[in-house]
Amino acid sequence: MTIKLYDQDSHRKHFTATVRTCAPAGEEKWQVELDQTAFFPEGGGQPADGGTLGGHNVLDVQEAGDSILHTVDGPLEPGTQVEGELDWPMRFRRMQCHSGEHIVSGLAHSLYGCTNVGFHLGENEVILDFDQELTAEQLEQLETLANRIVAENRPITAEYPDPEVLKTLDYRSKLDLTENVRIVTVETCDVCACCAPHVSRTGEIGVIKLLDAMRHRGGIRIWMAAGSMALEDYRVKQKNVAAISAALSVKQPEAAQGVERLLKERDALTLALKEARQALTLQKLQTLPETEGNLVLFEDDLDANSLRALANGGMEKCAGICAVFSGSDKTGYRYVMGSKTVDLRAQAKQINTALQGKGGGQPTMIQGSLSADRAAIEAYFA
Repeated sequence: MTIKLYDQDSHRKHFTATVRTCAPAGEEKWQVELDQTAFFPEGGGQPADGGTLGGHNVLDVQEAGDSILHTVDGPLEPGTQVEGELDWPMRFRRMQCHSGEHIVSGLAHSLYGCTNVGFHLGENEVILDFDQELTAEQLEQLETLANRIVAENRPITAEYPDPEVLKTLDYRSKLDLTENVRIVTVETCDVCACCAPHVSRTGEIGVIKLLDAMRHRGGIRIWMAAGSMALEDYRVKQKNVAAISAALSVKQPEAAQGVERLLKERDALTLALKEARQALTLQKLQTLPETEGNLVLFEDDLDANSLRALANGGMEKCAGICAVFSGSDKTGYRYVMGSKTVDLRAQAKQINTALQGKGGGQPTMIQGSLSADRAAIEAYFA
């Protein structure tokens, strides 16, 4: 049995332990069992701690029955004492986020009757799944109250109650547990079964920020961050807002309005361009010559509607096929072909094979793309 030092003191960064066993575990990896450890093994939605053990890097930590196994990148001699050093910034970052999650989940449960049905603590985000949907107003209230609890610096405790005491407790748990249950309590906010290390007081969390939310399996999925993770998220977004506001010559709090204005201007220009293209297409149609054969047209940057309009008009000017192309020899061509006399659906396979293309449609009109060059296209329809 490995003594769990992280259960006794979640803030312990350094410890000494005796190596019980050390066995190869793959290329340049060894699995080590100690008599005691401060390294938290992966569990409860939280990744394993990292750091060093006897001067070697700790790559993974897993629980195996009553033992905790450490995967390291160098061998350790059984029976010797070794020094363990946690990657404390990462451990504390995870403690801030995990304790923050307990506060949010506890409030969601007490205020709205939500049950936490999923939890994942990643490197840059925390994901919570609840079994009920929440409105934007409810999420804002959750965030406000959660940060009020952080500011009040309430104590957070962890203990293993006796089975009889456990039966009397009203606590959150995803599993039906009966023995060796570790209960983490945020004073007058949340009581929850949890195996992970937490901060000692809510003030250590610093800040809790709900980042995003979406409907998920009949409930809601929430992305959140706390402590240093929330600060990093804020810095990244603040840099982006600063860049946007500078580019649009607006104040940072008005960046969203500046983007909205820019999008409206873009939409107006897009509409004007569409109208200009339509006018140009009509003008081209009026100047097309009538012919007893095929009519082949190449135009730059025509959209699908303009291609079809030109092909429809060209059908009236030729007895064969009116083929309209937009593109280049380098990038290939999009095409629309129309005819009153030729069954284009029947001819599509032959045309596409000859011009390295693909597409199809109706007897009177087909559309698609091809990679033949302009000279080959003109030669085919000559």
